[in-house]
Amino acid sequence: MMPNMTKEEILHLGRLSRIALASDEVAGFQTSIDSILAYVSVVKEMVSGDEAEKKVGARYNVLRPDVITEPAGAHAEVLLDAMPKRDGRYLSVKKILNQTE
Repeated sequence: MMPNMTKEEILHLGRLSRIALASDEVAGFQTSIDSILAYVSVVKEMVSGDEAEKKVGARYNVLRPDVITEPAGAHAEVLLDAMPKRDGRYLSVKKILNQTE
C-alpha cells in the first residue's frame, strides 16, 4: 500500500499543476489522491511479474490471396426478387426528401 501524501506534497503537486489550493481543499485532495494511488497500486500488483508478459492469441497475421469464388452478380437476381418494389436493378422507395428546400 502506498503511504499517505503529506500536506506539503499536495501543495507541491498543486504548484506543479499550476493550481492554487486553499487549505480546506488540501484535505479533500489528500483523501482523493490517496484513494487513487491505492487503486493504482492494486492494479500494478495485478499486472506485475510474469503474468504481464503473457499474451493471448497469435502474434502474426494470417494472409491469403484474394480469390473470386462467385461470378459478379451471381446472387443479385435472388436479392432483387426479394425486394418489395423494384425499378430494374434498383430498390424503389417512397420519396422522403423535398427538393425545394
